[in-house]
Amino acid sequence: MAWLILFFAGFMEIAFAVSLKYNQGFTRLWPSIATMVSGGASFYLLMVAVKSLPLGTAYAVWTGMGAVGVAILGVVLFKESADWYRLLSLTLVILGIIGLKLTDTT
Repeated sequence: MAWLILFFAGFMEIAFAVSLKYNQGFTRLWPSIATMVSGGASFYLLMVAVKSLPLGTAYAVWTGMGAVGVAILGVVLFKESADWYRLLSLTLVILGIIGLKLTDTT
């Protein structure tokens, strides 16, 4: 169950980071609310997950999910670069996340 909670924490982290782009320095109401809610939910879910998962593993997976998710959405939503080096780097992060999951003994 802790891994599922961590998975949702990662999605909330992605929503938090993307909403930063849209809230324009907290000058737009709804994107600002989305930033606060998703950020709070992300941290709360991470706190719940680390009660039963190793902190280093949980934090690395959480930040990795956020980094990969935001990078992918950056390409899709904001027309950021999708060159081969960037995609290779994202693949390596994903492999690292999978490796952490596979080596977890909880």
